[in-house]
Amino acid sequence: MSVFRILVTDELSPQAMELLDAAADVRYDVVKRPPKEKLLEIIPEYDAVLVRSSGRIDADVLAAGKRLKVVGRAGAGVDNIDIEAASLRGVMVMNTPGANTIATAEHTMTLMLALCRHIPQADASLRAGQWERSRFMGVQLYQKTLGIVGLGRVGQQVARRAQAFEMTVIAYDPYISDEVARELKVELVGLEELLSRADFITLNAALTPESRGLINAQNIARMKPGVRIINCARGALIDEEALYEALVSGHVAGAALDVFTEEPLPADSKLRTLSNVVLTPHLAASTVEAQRDVGTKIVEQVL
Repeated sequence: MSVFRILVTDELSPQAMELLDAAADVRYDVVKRPPKEKLLEIIPEYDAVLVRSSGRIDADVLAAGKRLKVVGRAGAGVDNIDIEAASLRGVMVMNTPGANTIATAEHTMTLMLALCRHIPQADASLRAGQWERSRFMGVQLYQKTLGIVGLGRVGQQVARRAQAFEMTVIAYDPYISDEVARELKVELVGLEELLSRADFITLNAALTPESRGLINAQNIARMKPGVRIINCARGALIDEEALYEALVSGHVAGAALDVFTEEPLPADSKLRTLSNVVLTPHLAASTVEAQRDVGTKIVEQVL
């Protein structure tokens, strides 16, 4: 019987690795974050490849993968995989869209709270020997309007948590029915209305050609002065230069960002210089529970 060979290009949970170890007629190799040249060299040997958000499977890699049958994405987004090229070659693309939903929704709320109460800045100040209570005056979530861009799995969980803070929740999502929104007690609105009404805007949309650069200078200008923006979805949803200018001018009061157009975030990124920005290194799905679940679910699917 032939052996099914799997290439693992990133960290998977111990539970996921145990499933691979126990699988009959399966052999796997772990080559963490191989550069493209290395990936092109080794991919012809494998029937499946398992990736995280940093592993890019483009048309060149798919063409080189003569045996490739499956690309498994441990996580939700598949914008790092050329879906069209995979389909043309008969390669199945799998992901685990629900496994990190709660972790991402919780991180969205964490960033929202950290942003409006200046938690990272106050912590750094106190550790530096200061006691600056008046410097870190915050704002409440209570009775503020939250605009959710993308009312899918994560967006819906964010809505429920925001409602627990007694926020008014509005959402823009052309793919969600009025019935679903009513059940969530969320008002569906057009994008322009959301931008003009929201005190906080959270991005929970997939990255598509239509959504790329959605938060650009034109749309930022439509936002309420003093708006705060949270992004735990994909960095390319935001034009980072336009956001930077709006943060410097004060039109955008603050931003909390977990994802960036280029990752890792370049050391010379101007976003690093701003005191009204909270930054985390793509941590939204980084919980013990979420990593356990995305790993085991993608391995189970591929096997």
